Amino acid sequence: MTRPRITLDVFSDFVCPFCYLEVPELDALEERFGDVVAIRWHAFELRPEPEPTLDPDGDYLHDTWERAVYPMAAERGMTLRLPRLQPRSRLAHEASAWARTQEALRPGADGAMRTALFRGFFEESLDLADPEALVREAQTLELDGQALRQALAQGNFRQEVRIDQQTARELGIGGVPGLRFSLDGEHAGVLEGAQPRRQLFLAMERLLDAMR
Repeated sequence: MTRPRITLDVFSDFVCPFCYLEVPELDALEERFGDVVAIRWHAFELRPEPEPTLDPDGDYLHDTWERAVYPMAAERGMTLRLPRLQPRSRLAHEASAWARTQEALRPGADGAMRTALFRGFFEESLDLADPEALVREAQTLELDGQALRQALAQGNFRQEVRIDQQTARELGIGGVPGLRFSLDGEHAGVLEGAQPRRQLFLAMERLLDAMR
């Protein structure tokens, strides 16, 4: 099977509502251009330790949600609720990385876990920093919860998350979602923030023109 010549690396955080809001746009991109583009998701902790997390009752979050999140959610046909807590996301990223290793046993595990974590946090205030909450999500998806529990306890995927973070810094990505396009392995541009579908399609069309 020929590998797609275009790669889209998506740097995101599970506590970022705009990353969740970008999912249907990326799904549409994959549906339209899936034979020529490979989409790869990467971890980006917005507030890694020791940086303080946001106050879930603070003015900043409430203002941001009223001004930008709720209107974009309505526009994109999604249901989001301001979470009751603002946990650190490192363990959630580790759980997502673990799920990618389960693809052979459970095809679609990668996307299913990513969706479950986004939806759990932004619709049900799932505590992304609670290992047992992550294990329950895995079990709901018929994944091996005990294997995930052990992987989180041992930090088996911690370095992978750190490498993603370092890669984002090297690319100059400071906000999420960060979308990095590559053509034949060469850097072809970065978009930051939740992009409308038409902008993603335009970026793809430009790369396709460069291939001709």
